Amino acid sequence: MRAEIDDSVNVLGGPLKACSYDPRTGFFRDGCCNTGPEDRGRHTVCVRVTEDFLAFSRAHGNDLSTPRPEYGFSGLRPGDRWCLCAARWLQALEAGAAPKVILASTHRATLEIVPLEVLSAYAMPARGAARQ
Repeated sequence: MRAEIDDSVNVLGGPLKACSYDPRTGFFRDGCCNTGPEDRGRHTVCVRVTEDFLAFSRAHGNDLSTPRPEYGFSGLRPGDRWCLCAARWLQALEAGAAPKVILASTHRATLEIVPLEVLSAYAMPARGAARQ
């Protein structure tokens, strides 16, 4: 099953592009929104975080903006790219706080939770590589 889930294919059917190296993101902290059986939260949606999303996430028990040096986490700022859990992105969408999605960097496993049409409606224009 692992080969079926974690191969590096994006929601568009192409190779999964990096999401961010600075800050280093992904469940595996490889800069990509790769996934596998260990990733129960499906950290597969590459987004550009906004202040609205960071406030939403903080209000729902996941403070992504406060640095946590003990975990090597410097905290996110608006404009950073980050691999979000697909279910959290959908929850933010329903609350009106969903950040824009980078489709080429969003893992195809996301499609088991969020339809491509919905992701496409929130897609950022394709340009530039991940911050390094």
